[in-house]
Amino acid sequence: MSNLLEIENLTYRKNLKVILKDINLNLKHGKIVALLGENGAGKTTLMRIIAGINKNFLGMVAVDGAQPVEDRKRLISFSDSLSGFKESTKVAKIISFYEYLYDDFDKNKFEQLQKFMRLNEDLRLSQMSKGMREKLIIALTFSRQAELYLLDEPFSGIDAMARKKIISSIILWKADEATILISDHFVNEIASMLDEVVVVKDKTIYCHKSTEEIRESNQSIEEFYENIYGEGEE
Repeated sequence: MSNLLEIENLTYRKNLKVILKDINLNLKHGKIVALLGENGAGKTTLMRIIAGINKNFLGMVAVDGAQPVEDRKRLISFSDSLSGFKESTKVAKIISFYEYLYDDFDKNKFEQLQKFMRLNEDLRLSQMSKGMREKLIIALTFSRQAELYLLDEPFSGIDAMARKKIISSIILWKADEATILISDHFVNEIASMLDEVVVVKDKTIYCHKSTEEIRESNQSIEEFYENIYGEGEE
């Protein structure tokens, strides 16, 4: 099976500072992969590069063989922060914007996710808690029929019970051949759905292993991660 995501010799600098260096990563179709690393390790930057938001990098990024930014963007659904919308914007207007912008946006699927997340279209962003915003972002992200879903810490503001319910349902929201790359602090909670783990450390890909290989070494995913980074907050 060919790779869905291919990254070769990627280096990214910002204001003359090296943020990522010598990144090489291949992900196949149909996988759910955790992107782990401490705060500031470069996880969000890497996702933004893959999504075509951060540019001017050295190296190669391809999604399903496509390298040009516009071609990649058509294949990727990235968990946008909604920072481009005014706080007075209603949820219904955001939905309409996604329908207009993305040909692959499935309104029927969004309505199913909207019901699952208990989202009110009449609310303005200013009326939504952090957790409700994150539920809206997740619903919008998975309403696109994408090849690659990039979820950047999608659950940080969602309460524990709702988080568990959403995590247990994620695998049902993607096509079999689609891949999810998810960066998250709740390693134990997402462990059961993971196929692979990628750890970013020292500005590069420190390791990339299957969860099966990790468990065969008699470690949990969290123990494996902590052995790399040490205990404490990510």
